Amino acid sequence: MEMARIDYSNKIEGDTIARAKANELSMSPKHSIEIAHFIRHQHVNDAIAYLNQVIALKKAIPFRRFTRNVAHKRGLPGNWDAGRYPVKASKAYIRVLNSAKKNAEYIGLDPENLEIIHATANRGRAQKSFFPRAMGRASPQVRETVNLEIIVREVA
Repeated sequence: MEMARIDYSNKIEGDTIARAKANELSMSPKHSIEIAHFIRHQHVNDAIAYLNQVIALKKAIPFRRFTRNVAHKRGLPGNWDAGRYPVKASKAYIRVLNSAKKNAEYIGLDPENLEIIHATANRGRAQKSFFPRAMGRASPQVRETVNLEIIVREVA
């Protein structure tokens, strides 16, 4: 039995295009969607540097869509107030961005002049499990997964 291959949601073709993708990563879909919205249309090296500062808890990701009970953070770009430090999702995005840089280098593009033209995070399969509780009980738990895809283009 073969697993179904999930194709890219955006069919962008060209000689200056490279892509990378990661399926069913175990992390928060809300954090992933906010990071995808934030890094879109940035240079790859700038996005990696910013995400490394998020991992070090120096800078926050602005939360524009999922803002319920999100505290204000100082120094957010874009004149925004709500933000968080999604460390686990940032590490996954750094891996995918590095993969996109390597793919671009493999096809002959300059990895230092890449711009993110498409970044999405889609909810993956939900895995049902049980969470042990006190006195021998167990509560159901749903573990969410995320499908990430990044498409980069070489800019002059």
